[in-house]
Amino acid sequence: MPEIDNDTIKKEVMELHTAVYDKFGYEMKYLRPPKGEFSERTLSYTKSLEYKTVMWSVAYDDWDENKQGRESYGKSKILDNVHNGAVILLHSNSKDNSNILDEVITQIRNMGYEFDTLDNFE
Repeated sequence: MPEIDNDTIKKEVMELHTAVYDKFGYEMKYLRPPKGEFSERTLSYTKSLEYKTVMWSVAYDDWDENKQGRESYGKSKILDNVHNGAVILLHSNSKDNSNILDEVITQIRNMGYEFDTLDNFE
């Protein structure tokens, strides 16, 4: 995002907002900068568009479709890094995530953690 101008940011964010609303009936209010790349300008500008920027605290290279078939690795990366208030970033294009998600959620709950929405942390 830091490399694009405000008009382009607005166009891209609003197109996504419209697509999410049209498909799911959900008004977006949170934004995760692509690749986690941001600047003071982009944070300020997206805030002026009434979005709250949310970053993640647990992630791994699940986005790389050439690095699939590492389910044990994915489980370990997630479970070894869970903590109170964790925001876990999982990319939807990862078949590994699809395959491990149920087990990971169960194990996280068994560790004594609960899942909640960002709305309950504002």
